[in-house]
Amino acid sequence: MTELELQKRLAADIKRVGKGRVKIPPESADEVEGALTRDEIRNLIKEGKIVILSSRRNSRGRVNKRRKSRKSKGEGRKRGSRKGTKGARESRKDKWVSKIRKIRRYIKWLRDNGVIDRGTYRMLYMKSKGGTFKSLSDVKVLLKQMGKVKE
Repeated sequence: MTELELQKRLAADIKRVGKGRVKIPPESADEVEGALTRDEIRNLIKEGKIVILSSRRNSRGRVNKRRKSRKSKGEGRKRGSRKGTKGARESRKDKWVSKIRKIRRYIKWLRDNGVIDRGTYRMLYMKSKGGTFKSLSDVKVLLKQMGKVKE
């Protein structure tokens, strides 16, 4: 039997598989030996003279499904599993936007419900715009110290 390395390589390349998955039955070896172009190899694959075996791996479907459900519950998201910097996972701007919106919503609610007056609202608004507050709880602490809110 002849070596059909070129034909195997071409078939593997055409089908995007490894050379180990390309099989040429002995009865069609003579016909395959004469094929030297990709077109000829393509036609031989269509005719069934060159056989591409299916992959022999274990299915990853069940594992992937299990992993996805665990990740949705928060597993695998702690420090040891993180790749990329803190800023790559959540940008500083996105963090700022969510924080400032939360603070502005809160002080607007206080003003509209008569808990604080317009002047206090403006003062809190400008302080929050300037980045004085680290979080919403910082705003509440300041309001408590001022005696405006008793929470």
